[in-house]
Amino acid sequence: MQHPSDSVEIDEPEENGQLAPVADDTAEPSTVLAEVLPGIAVVFGEVPAEFKLEMIDFGLVPASDRGQISTFLATIGNTATVLGNAGKAMAGAQGLYRLGAASQAWLGAGGALAVKDGANLGAVFHNGKIVHQARFIPVSAINPAELLATLGPAISMIAIQMQLSEVTGLARTNIALTNQVLTDIRHEQWAELEGLVGSIDRAITRAREIEAVAPSLWDGIAATEPDLRKQRNLYRMNVSNHVRQIRHDEPGRRAYLETNAEAILFDAHALLSSLKAWTGYQALHAARARGAGAENPDEARLVDVIARDTREALEPALADTTALVDALTRELRIIVELPGRATLPLSSRRKDSAAVRRTATQLLEAIQPLADALHPPAPELEAPGAVCAPESLDLAPYLRILRWYLDDGESLRAVGFADEPDSPDAISSVLSGARGLFAAAMDKPTTRTLVVVTDRRIIIGRTDTFLEQAEIRQEFPVEVVRYVRVTTGQDKNSRSAIDLITRDENIRWQFPSDVDNTRVDTLAAVLAESMTIPDTEREELRRRNHALAVAGAERAITETAD
Repeated sequence: MQHPSDSVEIDEPEENGQLAPVADDTAEPSTVLAEVLPGIAVVFGEVPAEFKLEMIDFGLVPASDRGQISTFLATIGNTATVLGNAGKAMAGAQGLYRLGAASQAWLGAGGALAVKDGANLGAVFHNGKIVHQARFIPVSAINPAELLATLGPAISMIAIQMQLSEVTGLARTNIALTNQVLTDIRHEQWAELEGLVGSIDRAITRAREIEAVAPSLWDGIAATEPDLRKQRNLYRMNVSNHVRQIRHDEPGRRAYLETNAEAILFDAHALLSSLKAWTGYQALHAARARGAGAENPDEARLVDVIARDTREALEPALADTTALVDALTRELRIIVELPGRATLPLSSRRKDSAAVRRTATQLLEAIQPLADALHPPAPELEAPGAVCAPESLDLAPYLRILRWYLDDGESLRAVGFADEPDSPDAISSVLSGARGLFAAAMDKPTTRTLVVVTDRRIIIGRTDTFLEQAEIRQEFPVEVVRYVRVTTGQDKNSRSAIDLITRDENIRWQFPSDVDNTRVDTLAAVLAESMTIPDTEREELRRRNHALAVAGAERAITETAD
């Protein structure tokens, strides 16, 4: 039994497919999850209805492989200890199960499940609720080397099936793209790709029905491999070009995304569809080789090669697609949210702001399911503990934009609003009594300097262009902060200021007189947490100081000699 002090706390699950310690270990689980690859388990025994929603069927994994896996797991040396009374559950494999990212991270960080009768006990979550308890056998307990030596081709078939399931789910998520937005472009290209996808889909359906890849079935698709590779490479290059453009042309990224939004959507969707068809072809090829492997060892080894090549092709392609969809989705969300963003053309055919906003909304509705599947959206931002602003300022519009600026895991620490150097408040603080000269200007919305501090960087912008166009003026990592100083106003009409000295420049922010000094001090305190002078810079200062001292001494000797 796990001692309470050995437990690792875990947050409330936010995803399905998550394992966590059970709160009650008195129940006797009737389900076994045997992890055969990192993050991928075979399910044995009783499968509750809610659990079935999280399972993936075996697809093209042959029935003989399923039986072989069951036999192997039931005969490993420590089965009696690991399985306890659930040993009979190993009689038949029910399906595949992907552990959620949270579970993998938690277990990988040393999280321990409860132990009963030598078995790991875990609670399975669905929609944030515990729906079942299961015995969990990690891959480390099975002995991965022995597992692969005995069941290498069978495990490779499972890996290919999981790859096919993943890319099929993504392509299905994004199927609305073509119907909603892209019906008037690239008809011929799409028709060619759709024909190939349909051929592979039909072959997979028939192979699953007969649980084999019959020779005549394989003959019908074998010749499509060059065309499938051509389609995959074409759209991979298109997506890679889009990614390269937005990564290496920072000033023009926004204009590029807006101008090429429809082409980007098409290429992203076409790449997923081509990957789905190509992966389906590889799965059929592997299943055919697996069937012949009983009599030909070379065919059995070919299954491992196909699984490896499929993984190596899929991973970078999906990474590029994720990066591209992330960037486009962020810009579309900003366009839809901010009226000012609609002044820029989304494409050469759409110049007026109303049409741009409608198109952006339509594109976002089409791509958002895919974007969420590839990369779950960031939660809404809450106001940080340090807000240096007048009481009347509404922070919500700024938080809605900042939500899409922050990277994964980046936390918002502080937000401040300083006067612009040429603002009426700043000038009037120098020209005492001249405030009336600026009455007309003060009737307009006040533009201030926006200061955002996260745990990674400092972002600076103008409030007007940030709210209208989501533009920032400057950003730099917190590591370059060298010194922070506060000048506090002594009366109600004077203003406080923060001087920030970085590695490369000195910045001064003066705050409106109606901002409480405590708020300024709080913002300065957050900034001051990043103050540091790297040893290299400190040593350079010492060398410079020493050189100046030597030069001064030599000059003094020369003057004395003269």
